[in-house]
Amino acid sequence: MGYYEIVLLVFFALWCALGLMLIQYALFTIIGIFAKKKYPSTDKKLKYGVIIGARNEEFVIGGLLDSINNSDYPRDKIQVFVVAHNCTDKTAEIARSKGATVYEYNNPAERTVGYAYKHLVQKINEDYGTENYDGFFIINADNTVSKNYFTKMNDAFVATEKKHIITSYRNSKNFADNYMSCLYGLYFITACRFEARGRTVCNCSTRVSGTGYVINSALLKDGWDYVTLTEDWEFSADNIACGSKIFYCDEAEFFDEQPTTVKVMLRQRMRWARGHMIVFFTRFKALMKSLFTPKKKGGKNKYSVYDFSTSILPLGVMSILTLIIQLILTAFCPYFGYDPVKVWTFYGIVSGIGFGISYAICILQAVLLLILEHKRIPRVGFFTMLGALLVWPFFLMLNVVLDVVALFKKNLEWKEIPHCGGKKKKSKKKARATEQTQQSQI
Repeated sequence: MGYYEIVLLVFFALWCALGLMLIQYALFTIIGIFAKKKYPSTDKKLKYGVIIGARNEEFVIGGLLDSINNSDYPRDKIQVFVVAHNCTDKTAEIARSKGATVYEYNNPAERTVGYAYKHLVQKINEDYGTENYDGFFIINADNTVSKNYFTKMNDAFVATEKKHIITSYRNSKNFADNYMSCLYGLYFITACRFEARGRTVCNCSTRVSGTGYVINSALLKDGWDYVTLTEDWEFSADNIACGSKIFYCDEAEFFDEQPTTVKVMLRQRMRWARGHMIVFFTRFKALMKSLFTPKKKGGKNKYSVYDFSTSILPLGVMSILTLIIQLILTAFCPYFGYDPVKVWTFYGIVSGIGFGISYAICILQAVLLLILEHKRIPRVGFFTMLGALLVWPFFLMLNVVLDVVALFKKNLEWKEIPHCGGKKKKSKKKARATEQTQQSQI
């Protein structure tokens, strides 16, 4: 066996090892296609607080509160808390007019939504006591909830004896706006159908994604400590590491507004990538410790810990690094008597075939999703959907590039994602003016 064959063999083994770490994703996808967990209906109606962080959300906060007020869950069992965080518009005024308990918090140095939650939870503890509620929902100001949302989530929460976190089906309010919002809609529904659903069927923990979940009030008795760019990943990591589980309720559906421009998409996903990197550096050690702690000494949910640990690995960085090393070693092939033209031609053919297969799989996955979830996906124009499908593989592959960039982008600050609630022209103008005002305050 010559030098080139050894290089190929070694890196074939490395790529296989990376693939094996992710094999469970394929298994959960298959399970999620054919099965889902149903929770029995209950007459027991628990008392909940709803935590809403809002920053200049005057165009959407009213719609969310209307959807909550119009839900079929007993209204006396729900108290809505809104924190108007660094707002310069009428968010607080509108929220109060809709019956919410509103706190205003202005601190330009604390810009992430995690700081808003931290302040709001502190106020709830001071004025009401979190122990007076069975659980708390975490919801974004741009969300709306289905009429039976709280009823279905309560069913799941009661069925799990309030021991576990329950997350829900994330759909898009503006799915059909353009190809970008369509891509986001596919992205989150993919996570629900092909990731969270199968894991819950297998009694394995999923993770929370943004908002749309309910937690036991005991988790807030000492406050809220997650204030980085991706507080949802941190929250998931800590709870899974300590033995808690995060289950998914497919019948509880909420909606949020998605970006419609490439600029905002890149800004948001760069923030996600950097936050993902932060979670890896700050939580991976604790997860590994939990993974290798014997059960009799407190180690729990081993497979959930392993599964989540693989999800926070910087796979984009690992893949690019492996590829670079492979190409460098391959460059020495001529010194061992190999024809460089044949070597690089072989690489080109293999890479092209690999990309083609990956592209086709992504397209087939999206088409399958459209078939399986057609009742929940709103009608989208033919050319809008076609454009989204053709771009879909690149939308997913962008994670690899962003992972690498995020590794070196240290001082990434949180920036507002503008929500218009259907008032496009007015909201975009308002969002630009608001962003300029906030920049001048820093």
